[in-house]
Order: sequence, then structure tokens, then C-alpha cells
Amino acid sequence: MHGSDTEKQIFFYEHEFYVFSNYSSFVLEWKRKLYPTSEHAYHSEKFSNEELKEKIRNARSAHDSQKFANENKDKRRVDWDEVKLGIMKEILRAKVSQHPEVKKKLLESGQRELVEDSWRDSFWGWGPNKDGENHLGKLWMEVREEIL
Repeated sequence: MHGSDTEKQIFFYEHEFYVFSNYSSFVLEWKRKLYPTSEHAYHSEKFSNEELKEKIRNARSAHDSQKFANENKDKRRVDWDEVKLGIMKEILRAKVSQHPEVKKKLLESGQRELVEDSWRDSFWGWGPNKDGENHLGKLWMEVREEIL
């Protein structure tokens, strides 16, 4: 069962606030290249190897970009766990600055808590037990504070 938006919380995975999902189809200009989604840009940052980065950038879908990155885990940059939150925040800032619709939705969310309603991921979302870390939601709220 997914969360339902309330006066205090917005659950973005699908539905009205799907624009906050990294899978939503907003092309992102990132480091002078175009990426089909912010998910593609995020996974490309896991690697230093330009060939791997390009394969991810050209993946047919956000899901495929994630799958390819996971298949090449052994080639990830060694500092990935230390830098991934900062990189994601930069990607979200880029998405907001490049897409007025995303910025508008972020401002419309007011002061409500943003929760990635992912039952699969307890790092970026709230996970199967609804007690995850919700880092994606937290980063969106930080970006929202910056543009208010």
C-alpha cells in the first residue's frame, strides 16, 4: 500500500508529483551533455571511465541505466559512497533550474515533507517498512529551501 498525499506529506513515486522521481522523463543537461533522465545522469557519475558513462547516458530507459550501473559495480569510483548524496543534490538543482514545471511543483509542495514512496529502496526512499532514510525526499526539501 502506497502513501496518500496529506496536508503534511507528499509521496512521490508516481501520480501528481511524479516530476520528483528520477525516472520521470525530463531531459537533463549535465556536464555539457544531454541525459534522458536524472537517473541516467546519476548512474553515469558512478564511473570515471568515459566509455561506461556514455553507455549509461545512451541507455534506453532509466531502468536500463540503473541495471547497467549495477552490472558494473566493480568498476565504480572508490569514493562513491562519500560523494553520492552531493552529486544527487547537484542533479536535482539542475533539474529544477532547467525545467520550470519541476520548479513549480516543488514550490507548490509548500512546507510538506517529501517522501519517495519506494517500497524497494530504504536508502533513497522509505522502503518496504516505511522507516527508510528517504534521502531523495530530504534532498528535494533542501533544494526547495534554496529556491524559496
